[in-house]
Amino acid sequence: MSQFIIEGGRPLHGTVKPSGNKNEALPALMACLLTDQTVILRRIPKIGDVLTVCEILRGLGVEVEWENDDCLHLRASKLKSHQPDAELCAKVRASILLLGPLLSRLSKIELPLPGGDVIGARRIDTHWEGAEALGASLNLSKSITGSAKQLKGCDIFFDEPSVTATENLLLMAVRASGTTILHNAACEPHVVGLCNLLNSMGADISGIGSNRLTIHGVEELKGADHTIGADFMEVGSFMCLAAATKSQITIEDVNLDDYRFILKTLNRIGINTTFENNSFFVNGEDTSDIKRDIGGRVATIYSGPWPAYPTDLMSVSIVATTQSTGTIIFFEKMFEGRMFFTDKLMSMGANIVLCDPHRIVVSGPSPLYPANMSSPDVRAGMALLMASLIAKGRSEINSIYQIERGYYQIDEKLKQLGAAIKRVES
Repeated sequence: MSQFIIEGGRPLHGTVKPSGNKNEALPALMACLLTDQTVILRRIPKIGDVLTVCEILRGLGVEVEWENDDCLHLRASKLKSHQPDAELCAKVRASILLLGPLLSRLSKIELPLPGGDVIGARRIDTHWEGAEALGASLNLSKSITGSAKQLKGCDIFFDEPSVTATENLLLMAVRASGTTILHNAACEPHVVGLCNLLNSMGADISGIGSNRLTIHGVEELKGADHTIGADFMEVGSFMCLAAATKSQITIEDVNLDDYRFILKTLNRIGINTTFENNSFFVNGEDTSDIKRDIGGRVATIYSGPWPAYPTDLMSVSIVATTQSTGTIIFFEKMFEGRMFFTDKLMSMGANIVLCDPHRIVVSGPSPLYPANMSSPDVRAGMALLMASLIAKGRSEINSIYQIERGYYQIDEKLKQLGAAIKRVES
């Protein structure tokens, strides 16, 4: 196991370039299963979850070759198995995304139950119902087994705008006969990125960026060369870090349209940003008080499906708010386990009240004190790392593989900004 040793309390300064979006990279890796030609993925983050999926694909017979640290060549011309490795699948939630392409390409699957962060219940009902509507026959016991003799397009209305269900059914519908319409579909930037990749492979998807996607099935797909978009979770994390540590950080190579709701929400907790030349600049000294609702009521930050505030940014936003002036409520609507990491922040001195599994009240500013902690999941891990950079003194974070599942070389990026952080192998 590895750990981070952090000497906190230092302001940071400099420029950082975010890695590619993990949540676009993982379904893009699965898309290579739909063709026997080479798919090239650029700006792909070489993080734990990506490396695990690469091993899963190799086990299925896919040729996987890194050109450099952020460019990957994949070729599934010798696909030999519909049974991915159970031990590897248990490490990543994204293994559920094998369902669509393997049913499409091989017409059968035996899929171990997916793993991933333990932050609450994660239903697979939307995946299941959509796959059956397209013509698959599925069974659930210790694994998901299924077959699909002929996939046919249809109308599907999601009971929730699930990101992974939308991606799975896209991967299944692009080679189905006829037309599929996905209503109430997810429309996050990483879903848009997957749609753009599939279209470059020869798919026919329209309505991209909306919650109504129309897919005209094609007989076969070809190879493609695709660049993954910036990870807006990493961008949001650096915005929160700059404000909380009173630092000056520039985040380059970003698309403003992906951040409008994020910027609006961060402004409510006192974080101000400027945008110029495809870069965000955050001056941590230029912060404002937490904004109340009209009439003086304490405001609430809600998480929700895109374009609402992303659930994955709740943890780092909470840490940033401990350094803001005022009181605010965070309401995590999507996962009942997301807020439990706040007990660690309270032990560091944060003024937080855990109302129930979904809601907390944060009042700031509060000085934070160093601590020894373990990372419970990828987003909470980044939040605790951020808290350690705020606290004056020496902190230790264990189980950092959780952080590195989602953030590529985060310690090196922080060092470039002037952080005193050391990775120790134990």
